[in-house]
Amino acid sequence: MIIAPSLLAANFGRFAHEAARAHRSGAEWLHLDIMDGNFVPNISFGPEVVRAVRPYFKRILDVHLMCSNPEILLEPFARAGANTMTVHAELGADVVTPLLWKIKSLGKGVGLAVNPPTNVAELKPFLDKIDLLLVMTVNPGFGGQVFIEECIPKIQQAAAWKRELGLKYRIEVDGGINETTAVECARVGADTFVAGTALFSKRNLGAAVKRLRHLTQRAAPGI
Repeated sequence: MIIAPSLLAANFGRFAHEAARAHRSGAEWLHLDIMDGNFVPNISFGPEVVRAVRPYFKRILDVHLMCSNPEILLEPFARAGANTMTVHAELGADVVTPLLWKIKSLGKGVGLAVNPPTNVAELKPFLDKIDLLLVMTVNPGFGGQVFIEECIPKIQQAAAWKRELGLKYRIEVDGGINETTAVECARVGADTFVAGTALFSKRNLGAAVKRLRHLTQRAAPGI
């Protein structure tokens, strides 16, 4: 199981400190939500924030591009130190296909995300081209939202396809993830958990990460 604290819930005045705290916690990934004010109704980080936290978080920087024109951002984020980059299925197949190839050509992990209203079947043509399938469990744009239970079947379907097709992509969930909802997602096949408030709000981030990992490992199918 991979635990990925979300920088969106961190102290914006202390990004370096918060990234270092996430590193000390033992979290495998640090998740960065990139919002452009167009694809979603909010604005968050640019490549310079990734560059700023790169020296303080030595593991995987997981960049989620909630943007209408991610093609102009892939190279800047790659240069800044991103390890994985995720784009959205909602951009349309004609746009998504070259984006995935571009991310791969940059030597980065290839991610594809799906929003709650979108049919998960739209992801199926791309499954053999991705390293990460992100199921959004809230409507993206703001942190601190309530988990949407109706997204559970999407996680189940993603896990079923992974087994049936013999693929190795990770199944990531993001939105309203806490100890309770993470366990629900782990039970149906999620293996990568983005949590913001549920982690960064804790004084002892390391203990919170360790507990979330333990709970999800126990809940995983076959364990």
